[in-house]
Amino acid sequence: MEAASALLWLLAFPFIAAPVVYIGGRLVVRESEKSEKPLLNPAGWLALLALLGAGAFLYIIGKDIFSVGQIIFATVGNIRLRFDGISLLMSILVLALGILVTIYSFAYMKGEEHEEKFYALLVLMIGSIIGLSCAIDLFNLWVWFEAMAITTILLVAFYRNQPGSLEAGVKYLVQSAAGSVLVVLGIVLVFFQTGSLDLESIRMAVTQPSLLLVIAGGLMVIGFGVKIALVPMHTWLPDAHSQAPSGISAMLSGVVIEAGLIALLRAFGALAVGSDRWGYILIGFAVLNMVVGNLMALRQREVKRMLAFSSLSHVGYMLLGFGVMIAFYNPYAGMGGFYHLITHGLMKGLAFLAAGALLYVLHVGKGDHHPLTVDDLNGASRKYPLTAFTLSVALLALGGLPPLAGFMSKWQIFASSVMTQNGWVIALVIFAALNSVLSLGYYAPLVNRLYRRETSPIVETGKPVSIWMSIPMVVLTLLIVVLGVAPNLIYWLTGPSAISIFMFFGN
Repeated sequence: MEAASALLWLLAFPFIAAPVVYIGGRLVVRESEKSEKPLLNPAGWLALLALLGAGAFLYIIGKDIFSVGQIIFATVGNIRLRFDGISLLMSILVLALGILVTIYSFAYMKGEEHEEKFYALLVLMIGSIIGLSCAIDLFNLWVWFEAMAITTILLVAFYRNQPGSLEAGVKYLVQSAAGSVLVVLGIVLVFFQTGSLDLESIRMAVTQPSLLLVIAGGLMVIGFGVKIALVPMHTWLPDAHSQAPSGISAMLSGVVIEAGLIALLRAFGALAVGSDRWGYILIGFAVLNMVVGNLMALRQREVKRMLAFSSLSHVGYMLLGFGVMIAFYNPYAGMGGFYHLITHGLMKGLAFLAAGALLYVLHVGKGDHHPLTVDDLNGASRKYPLTAFTLSVALLALGGLPPLAGFMSKWQIFASSVMTQNGWVIALVIFAALNSVLSLGYYAPLVNRLYRRETSPIVETGKPVSIWMSIPMVVLTLLIVVLGVAPNLIYWLTGPSAISIFMFFGN
């Protein structure tokens, strides 16, 4: 199969498979209602097969990219698609994390009402993110972006009978809709100025800075910034993460936020004349996100809300890398930004899955939808040693302790930023490093609580953790350790990704 055909199948397969997942699961549910013996809902297994099938098409594309070193283009009607380094990175990350979340959800979502809807929406969300990474024009970038948003909103509000879940979904819907309107207005202004929506055509048409394009870029920063959780457009984030099923919390922090960042970088690439200003804007948001994320996380008593706020600070590190790349034409900073994008997806994915496993065995599995609090973790390692260990690895990696992946990705951002030899940037690197140390003020106490001698009463009555939950946690733990000890293993992804963005700015 040719790479271009494989690309079309990669994009189409999740959207073909999702109805099969839903209908297959729904038919079994109906038969189960008629039968005296309940039947196993196959939706999870169908979703897993769908994602593995998409992975097979991705393997064909990736093999061709690495053997020939080319960018792959495909066309469907008037829609053009481009598969480059960024597309490869995002596709691998979203499929890998999606497969692990699907396996994890075999136990977490077992017996839930409308379980088949959960898996179908998960497959659609993954397909939308892959499509977004391949968009080559602003209109289709927005369409894929909205497809991702719609599926995400429905998954956030999956426990719709719980007031908190419904409120989180509505809040996300309202803010997402407002952001989408601003993005559309920005796209209209770009089309009015350039007469095109194709990213490369816009780039060639924009020969000098224009007030109209600056306004368009500002609208896109705010609009896409809602999904990225840029401060102050972040207020949906803690509620969505804390109320969604834990597997979806992992996807929200691990790939959905990052997909919004990719969309913004693609748009910036088209408006690259006078691009240093966009770099400084990203650096400004980086500072805001680091400070607000850490200070808000320090105040939290609910574990998932704490992890949600910490995502703000990690978005700040990514923004620092990409901002320095754009403002100072430094591709190594971009590589660091993409490196942290990957490691954050793995680290925060593991943190939410491990915390979610404890939430399930202590609360959700008993029909109790109360949040997992900091006090609930006391002595959890005595009854759940594997889960406690994986959660500890995730937390310490997020805090930037060597030799874990979080330390190495932050180090690359800091080191490449210092290479600019700019006094303000060096001061900002010191500030970011201090923020990383500050984050240990809420990560380390959680680890301490996990290994206390006395156990909380709720831990003593907790259910056992399923093997289906343990497998993804172990896999992610190994990846975090390996990418920290051997960071060179990831350069084959971060290098082409940085070049895909940098070639628009490095003029």
